[in-house]
Amino acid sequence: MAELVIRQIPVLRDNYVYLIRDPDTAATAVVDPAVAGPVLDVLKETGWRLTHILNTHHHSDHTGGNLELEAATGCTIVGPRADRARIPGIDVAVGEGDTYAFGNRPARVFDVPGHTRGHIAYWFADSQALFCGDTMFIMGCGRLFEGTPAQMWNSLGKLKGLPPETRIYCAHEYTQNNARFALSVDPGNAALKARAQRIDELRAQNLPTVPGTLAEELLTNPFLRADHPALQQLAGAVGDPVATFAAIRHRKDIF
Repeated sequence: MAELVIRQIPVLRDNYVYLIRDPDTAATAVVDPAVAGPVLDVLKETGWRLTHILNTHHHSDHTGGNLELEAATGCTIVGPRADRARIPGIDVAVGEGDTYAFGNRPARVFDVPGHTRGHIAYWFADSQALFCGDTMFIMGCGRLFEGTPAQMWNSLGKLKGLPPETRIYCAHEYTQNNARFALSVDPGNAALKARAQRIDELRAQNLPTVPGTLAEELLTNPFLRADHPALQQLAGAVGDPVATFAAIRHRKDIF
């Protein structure tokens, strides 16, 4: 079975929207459409017909195109059950433990609150692809607007348990700044130093840093490493990953 076809669409200042297509059934979804226009342009270019919208959370830079795309295409809007009241046009609500049948490609759904109270992520195991919105970024994580450090650490723990070859399709190009922050809290990390240099080279050419792999994140993302002794010592919270995560998140908020 062929993998999903994934088309990355940069929009606004630093958002990524994703068109994903099941080549076996022609089912085509857009993940977190901030705006409709660029999505409609790519649909026209490719000749694809939009069948689904997959929303991870309610923020307008992830749902702003929902209603225009629905009106233009008649697509089905899928979003988090825990926050369905704030997802424009939602037709299908999903949450932890659900498997959503997108064409012939099942998407496992995780509840990953922290950034918002009703955030979800979609994992397509057959294509090794995770669409995680603003829960995890390349070398970063989302701000805790509606959740607690304990919730976010638990949410990231679910994603940490996926196969290391999983590709992380997050929703923003924040990586260069995330790398600079990561180096400030984990300066002895050789893998991080090497990766930060590669990121700088990509951005100097105006190339995307997304997706990355979970294997890389486990080595270089400080928010996934709050259970590591070096970061716990920095935070003054040896043996306490939640307190360590909270300290790192606070440092990032004021970085």
